[in-house]
Amino acid sequence: MSFETMLSTMSVGMLRTIGIFFLTLLGALPLGMIVALLKKSRFVVVRAIIGAYISVIRGTPLMLQLLVWYFGPFYLFGLSIQGWRFPALIIGFVLNYAAYFAEIYRGGIEAIPVGQYEAAMVLGYTRTQTFMRIVLPQVIKRILPAITNEVITLVKDTSLAFTLAYSEMFSIAKQISASQTSFMPFLIAGVFYFAANYLVAFVMERIEKALDYYK
Repeated sequence: MSFETMLSTMSVGMLRTIGIFFLTLLGALPLGMIVALLKKSRFVVVRAIIGAYISVIRGTPLMLQLLVWYFGPFYLFGLSIQGWRFPALIIGFVLNYAAYFAEIYRGGIEAIPVGQYEAAMVLGYTRTQTFMRIVLPQVIKRILPAITNEVITLVKDTSLAFTLAYSEMFSIAKQISASQTSFMPFLIAGVFYFAANYLVAFVMERIEKALDYYK
């Protein structure tokens, strides 16, 4: 197999990897904020449920979680899992990363001085206005380095899609390497992951600089 053919075959896997990455971010970033706010709920039951969810997610491997989401409907309810592979994959990734993002968000929110809430109350801001106009912009600025680390980890974690026999880039690289007895597919995959992470780091660094209003 020529290099061009190899690269063309792996490009399909690259697109699938990119799809997993963006769909996970699209779901996990907002869900993480919701989870973080629920973690600070006044209701003990809600806090306990959210705490248990975060604890389970952070305490078990992502690979195991993907298997549970894929095979769970069949073993628990006897449902057909035909066509369920990709949805289970995205659900597993989104719920996993939402838990980590939630803890990052929570740390950022709790780092905001109480005096700012009190000042906003004096100025007549509602709780929603206080959060959206005063707290959230500062939280985003504070948590960007931690979010960047998680996003970079996500790029590499997309390779775990092979757990559900989903042919993303790394899975295709392994198949080609085994059939052609060549190490080249792994080199191509390595370059792709490095380039993707470099791009993520570059974009996040630009965002950090744009928000760096303290000179």
